[in-house]
Amino acid sequence: MIKETNKLDSMCGVSDEELTLRFHEAVRIANEIKKVKGVPIAKFDKKTRKAYLEYPDGRREYE
Repeated sequence: MIKETNKLDSMCGVSDEELTLRFHEAVRIANEIKKVKGVPIAKFDKKTRKAYLEYPDGRREYE
């Protein structure tokens, strides 16, 4: 028999909104680290609907 738990119990008391905020912050920090190291960041251009690499100097290379 499976014991029912509410949504917050299954996520250790963290709400969906909080998880989303934490995820976005983790991605932002990872991108900042990549910039400092000089590593390109994979991004998506919503206007052209194409993926590209953005280098720390601002240059973009579309795939």
